[in-house]
Amino acid sequence: MSETILAIDIGSTKICVIIAEVSDYDEVTIQGHGITKSQGVKKGIITNIELASKAIKKAINDAKRIAGSNINSATISISNAYAKSLNSTGIVNIPNKEISIKEINRVMQTALYNANVPNEYEVVHVLPYNFRVDGQDFIEDPFGMNAGRMEVDVNIIMTQKSNLSNLKKAIRSAGVDINGIVLSGYASAIATMHEDEKGLGVAIIDLGGQTSNLVVHTGNSIRYNDFLGVGSNHITNDLSMALHTPLQIAENVKIRHGNLIENSTKIIELPIIGDEENRNGVSLDIVHSVIFSRVEEALMILAKSLDKSGLKEQIGAGIILTGGMTQLKGIRELAQAIFSGMPVRVALPKDIHGLFEELRNPAFSTVVGLVLYKSGKHTQYEIDFEQELLHSKNLNDENLSDIKIANTINDVEEIILSKVNKEPKSHKYKQHDSYEDSGISFDDLPELGHDKQNPLKKIGNWARQLF
Repeated sequence: MSETILAIDIGSTKICVIIAEVSDYDEVTIQGHGITKSQGVKKGIITNIELASKAIKKAINDAKRIAGSNINSATISISNAYAKSLNSTGIVNIPNKEISIKEINRVMQTALYNANVPNEYEVVHVLPYNFRVDGQDFIEDPFGMNAGRMEVDVNIIMTQKSNLSNLKKAIRSAGVDINGIVLSGYASAIATMHEDEKGLGVAIIDLGGQTSNLVVHTGNSIRYNDFLGVGSNHITNDLSMALHTPLQIAENVKIRHGNLIENSTKIIELPIIGDEENRNGVSLDIVHSVIFSRVEEALMILAKSLDKSGLKEQIGAGIILTGGMTQLKGIRELAQAIFSGMPVRVALPKDIHGLFEELRNPAFSTVVGLVLYKSGKHTQYEIDFEQELLHSKNLNDENLSDIKIANTINDVEEIILSKVNKEPKSHKYKQHDSYEDSGISFDDLPELGHDKQNPLKKIGNWARQLF
């Protein structure tokens, strides 16, 4: 059955909405889109809920009008601005000696449970980057393997609760529910990475209007993310101040004459702030110098962040540049000089069927990535913002119903003891098929043999008959 997707990228300079349809054969087709100037958002943070909500609503309505759809549940981007990462590890025994989706879920939930997540933060993604099966490292996919024990190393991406709460309010005020939250840098990575780059390791830099994001993808998932509050709008501001010209004129100068390689002594006439009658002659050499200085500074800060990640040696595929600022001529060559010894390419978002010409631009990588994420192009295994496992396996209900967390009496005792001995944490293992957070379903307890019933299950049956 086909599925309709509503993706909303809430940027600092623009809000972009895409409505797409996923067919039964997993083919994604763009149905409509809407783009509005961003309001009430600065450096990726909601600063005015009412203004942001109006801008979001306008973009959604434009997209709905084109698509002829009335979808009201959206996957949204969240800025790297207040996002943090921490690593954690989970270990579980495999009672049936065969690793199923339930066991993968259980080990990842255990890693999340073991993590020391600060109270003021909320988890957005739990991404596994290394599975170990019976001590063997770097297992690409443990599903279906025979093993007695499984371990996982995960990268947990979280964001400040207050920031996320304000974002949710703005979205809901626009008349839309939320069915997915994706880190913007993660979405940009999905939209631009090739399969071979994933395997080799790659860093994705999204240079936006007011912010720049860096994420590093090695192993099987995002391992590192960072944020810089500098974007192409800062170039416009610098030009406006240096040339004493209005912002809109400075923006036009940046677009028409922005070049990081070639220099020119040509003189251009520009209006002067506060003087409507006279114009000022400005050398393009000054324009080049202002733009070059700002872009070089931003890339050098991001290069230091990459060094700080400790993952630089694992990046075999080099650097991917995307985002609106990459439209400056010569930015790849400048990045190549700063990230010395690493290949650099400027990436457009992946070509989706029906992608509007307007969206075939690095500035729209994040919103295209949101569509791809929701259509199943996320990391092979992932725990999302609702703490539920996303995976790419095609399993029917029969297979899933046969997989239980409590496969043995020892497992049941272990769960009961953990509930008694441990204080409750904010991030608990969610297993909807076998038991709820509040207790254990007696129906799911295993039989001990053909002739002998599990004593706990007997108690459950006796209690039901009694009451």
